[in-house]
Amino acid sequence: MKKEILIPYQTIVIKEFLRFARIWIQTILPSVVTMFLYIIIFGNFIGERIGEIKNFSYMDYIIPGLIIMPVISNSYMNVVGSFYSSRFMKSIEELLVSPVPNNIILLGYITGGVLRGFAVGIAVYVVVTFFTDLEIVNIWLTVFMTFMTAFLFSTAGFINAVFAKTWDDINIVPTFILAPLTYLGGTFFAIDLLPEIWQNISLFNPIAYIVSAFRYGFLGIEEMNIEFSILIITSITFILYIIALSLLSKGTGIKN
Repeated sequence: MKKEILIPYQTIVIKEFLRFARIWIQTILPSVVTMFLYIIIFGNFIGERIGEIKNFSYMDYIIPGLIIMPVISNSYMNVVGSFYSSRFMKSIEELLVSPVPNNIILLGYITGGVLRGFAVGIAVYVVVTFFTDLEIVNIWLTVFMTFMTAFLFSTAGFINAVFAKTWDDINIVPTFILAPLTYLGGTFFAIDLLPEIWQNISLFNPIAYIVSAFRYGFLGIEEMNIEFSILIITSITFILYIIALSLLSKGTGIKN
């Protein structure tokens, strides 16, 4: 039984990995170039005028956010693009009528998104090392947060792909929801430096907890309670996974 589950899972994961690895110039390199520009513009030019934040140079302070940003976008886009493509080409129907459990199908797609998220995150981190000698304070928490972030947004991407009716629909959420939440999630500034009303609004932004927890693992700065942040992220991930599994089991967006 284990072999019957493991082989389909490996097959889906390998397919998803090769899907983005073969065209790394389109899937990985753009994020590296974008982060390079962010570091040059925000880290050097603007950072020199801002000075330090919480005893760290501005460049060092924003680096955790700059690394987690492409992890969010790439894990999301990998799954939403791949699953919607499977729906569009009707290939997902062949997979659904096979004896492969729905949770294995879902985990296969999500794992592909997680792998792309890690690939981009590592690539961006390598670029970052050319601009700073900053060392990661807690490597295990940093890896855990990278995994949870990639898993969360891979799952969210799957849900978007289920409801998307056209190729344009898969870009609505990243453009009008993810991008604003990311930029307002404390990537380029400290949440506690905002006016009180904006601090309270930030409490409803899940990316603020992600950036805070990732920054804690990277720099050791606890801007939001780390245990509470991990609880929020884990809870949202679990809820989204249950929703995604339910949608797949019902055949939403596929059977109708």
